[in-house]
This record gives sequence, structure tokens and C-alpha cells, in this order.
Amino acid sequence: MSETDPVRVDESLIALRRILRATDQYERDLASAAGLTPAQLRVMQIIAGRPGQMDTPKALAGRMGVTQATVTSVVDKLVARGMVERRPSELDRRQTNVVLTERGEAALLSAPDALQQRYVREFVKLADWEQAQLVASLERVAAMMDAHLIDASPVLTSGEILDKQK
Repeated sequence: MSETDPVRVDESLIALRRILRATDQYERDLASAAGLTPAQLRVMQIIAGRPGQMDTPKALAGRMGVTQATVTSVVDKLVARGMVERRPSELDRRQTNVVLTERGEAALLSAPDALQQRYVREFVKLADWEQAQLVASLERVAAMMDAHLIDASPVLTSGEILDKQK
């Protein structure tokens, strides 16, 4: 094993800290501009991105890569704030669909560009080999921090996916 340059170690820690700070800042900006958490915004974006389609909590959970219980908690908070509403399915009375309200649509319009959307825009511009290298490096960092087995969705947030607000 070769000796590691202490400057390189510091540079790697600074880069990690910048990523964490960007995530924290985005959460604050989102809360300030639209009064939403990243998880709430993602649920609303999924619904808005499928006009005319009906989204069940189970379908939303599948799209987000989280449990149905997590989505139910997020939807409960959005319902309480008048951003979405639950409607019985016209096709299957056992199912409930989640739909945006006018207030939810307005909140989406006022929300800043999601951090993960900025990331995706730049990621897709990379060559295939760069994408693969970046994914491998990020997976390696997660493993180095014993975070590789933590359940996570593709929502960039520094806290838990469940809301911190009521």
C-alpha cells in the first residue's frame, strides 16, 4: 500500500463536505420557497409528471424506491396541507389515488429546481465510461462510510425521507 498524500485526503473530505452542504442548503431553500421537503416535492413531481394518470401510494412508493408506509406518511402531510388529495379509484374501489390540488400545483411552480434534477442534467452529459466510473466511485465512498447497505431513494436529502415538519 502506498503512502497517501494528506492534501489529497483533505481534498476528498472537502468535496464530501461540499456535497453535504449543498444538500442542506437545497433543503433550506426548498422549505423557504415552497414550504416542502425533498420527499414531498418528489411525490408531487411524480404525480404532476403523469397528467391524466392516477397514482396510488403503492405506485408512488415503487417510483421513489421507498416503502408504501413512507409514501403514506408523506402523502398524509401533503393532504393536511392541502397540496394533494386522496380520491377513490373509479376502476377499483379498494384503491385510492393521490392527485394534486391547485394549491399543490402552485407550490410546484414556486419550488426551486430539485438538486437531483441538476445532478441528472449534468450526469447524462458525461460519457458512458465517466458515468460508470462516477457510479463506481460513489458506491466505493458509500462502502467506505459503511453506508452501502442503507436503504435510500433517488431523492437527495441529508435527513431521513420522512418529514421533519408537521
